[in-house]
Amino acid sequence: MFKHAPLESVKAWITDPAHGALPLRARVQRAIRQLILDGALEVGRPLPASRALAKSLGVSRDTVESAYGQLDAEGFIERRVGSGSFVSQRAQRLPGSGQSPPLQGRSAARLSARGSAMFAGGGVRDFLAPRAFAPGVPETRSFPLATWERLQRQVLKEYGTRALLHSPPQGMEALRCAIADHINLERGARATPERVLVLTSSQQALTLCAQVLLDAGERIFIEDPVYHGARKAFDAAGLDCVPVPLDDDGLCVEQLLAASQASGAAPRAVFLTPSHQFPSGTTLSLDRRLAVIEWAKQNDSWIIEDDYDSEFHYAGKPTSCVQGLDAHARTLYIGTFTKSMFPGLRIGYLLLPPALVAPMTVARTLLDGHSAPIPQLTLARFIEGGHFGAHVRSMRAVYAQRRDVLARLVREHLSEYVTPRVPAGGMQMPCVFVRDLPERAAVDAARRAGIDLQGLSALHASGRQGAGFLMGFAAHAPHELESAVRTLAKVLAAL
Repeated sequence: MFKHAPLESVKAWITDPAHGALPLRARVQRAIRQLILDGALEVGRPLPASRALAKSLGVSRDTVESAYGQLDAEGFIERRVGSGSFVSQRAQRLPGSGQSPPLQGRSAARLSARGSAMFAGGGVRDFLAPRAFAPGVPETRSFPLATWERLQRQVLKEYGTRALLHSPPQGMEALRCAIADHINLERGARATPERVLVLTSSQQALTLCAQVLLDAGERIFIEDPVYHGARKAFDAAGLDCVPVPLDDDGLCVEQLLAASQASGAAPRAVFLTPSHQFPSGTTLSLDRRLAVIEWAKQNDSWIIEDDYDSEFHYAGKPTSCVQGLDAHARTLYIGTFTKSMFPGLRIGYLLLPPALVAPMTVARTLLDGHSAPIPQLTLARFIEGGHFGAHVRSMRAVYAQRRDVLARLVREHLSEYVTPRVPAGGMQMPCVFVRDLPERAAVDAARRAGIDLQGLSALHASGRQGAGFLMGFAAHAPHELESAVRTLAKVLAAL
């Protein structure tokens, strides 16, 4: 029979609610295995007879026999006919409990330089629930779910079990065709289905660009301030980010040109959010777009264009994308359906220069292989049937109203703390402090009050300037915005 302590340990393990989902035989087996792993049952130690252990534990003998059989198959114990069961000699190579420090006392894992950079960067935080002012979160309550469900049933009926197989790594042809047609019409792109690479997100696209186009240590121009997801992808790849300031017309291209000439060798790429610069909301002017294209041509560099929410432009039609103006095939165009439809869709894409299609597709297979076929095929029908365009038009009107409501509420209730910079498009509004307030403390206090803000200072690469925060408005009705603004006013007053 086990001594008292090991027996009580097995009883505690099998009655622990945390293990309640496991079959009883599995709980017995894992409890004994853990005693062996911890060194509480040493090599050669005899185990109780199955009948005696079953009686002690209050379980059936078949349960213990099944547990012993699995332990024997895994090599933890040896069963000898006529002699009983014993802790296997092979367990001698297993670390005992005295050889492993407790988890809280262990030193940090040794990571690669890239792994350390990724961990230090903190990753990209998704706002899992649409709490007030979380930036970039769309309204999902108005999504035409019944239409989506009907189209998905059509896909399953037509494709049957073929829809359960792998997608080609470049993406399903039907979706690549639908994307190419859509961005040609709506964004003035130069797209063909053969140049579209379907991905899971714009963040995956940024990671691919950083790792495939540039080597660690090479330079890339970035906007200042810049989208945090891009900066973290570039930092994790070991790139040297060179900040270029903005004005009311977007990226100051003359400073980009001057920096290229001063260094002798131009950076290998530039990252842009030209339709709605993140986070300022400015639009890159046409003359500067053409100047960036000419710079890329002359320096054999790449333009990485993130068109993350161009569907939501509230003052006329948005400016055509840079990719459509680029006759030299130096632009990689990133798009996503996460913000225009719903976050759980997880479909983005890259429109690539022809020479990059094969390398990028191969590199993508090393990340996640492919995107799920059923959502791809459903989305293709959603676009082809005009449902995507109708949804975007509907949300554009809703978001424009909510932007205006938020601007009014900020002026009414927060004017002694911040001033809003009302954007011409997008899903979030920058608000800049008009008095000296601790940005980090304000963001943290708001989060404790149930409000998600994104601080502006961390988005600047060239030092602290423009302190304040982003306020997302797309996911909340006017009465919800008002309630949250009143709560935020109390938070800021308490600082």
